[in-house]
Amino acid sequence: MIDWLSYGCIGMGLVFWFWGTSFLLSRRSVLFKLHNLSVSDTLGSIAIIFGLLLQRPREWPLLLLAILSLTLWNTMLGYVLAYCSSTDVNTRRPPNG
Repeated sequence: MIDWLSYGCIGMGLVFWFWGTSFLLSRRSVLFKLHNLSVSDTLGSIAIIFGLLLQRPREWPLLLLAILSLTLWNTMLGYVLAYCSSTDVNTRRPPNG
């Protein structure tokens, strides 16, 4: 039963990866494409790592660290992309110095 759940999580992660990649072919803006790609890539990677966690329960500290770092780094990258792409002058602050 655990094997089937693990394979299901890994398969769902692969579906998220390909689903996010399919939006790169749309005619939307680049930021919309990057947002969809980063969200689906994060969810897909977390699902794959969770599937691996079910397969190898003795490796849970390392796999949990991978899930946490994926979540934090991809969230930070999303905020950095949003900040760098804002065109409103009032949202940008001059550098201190």
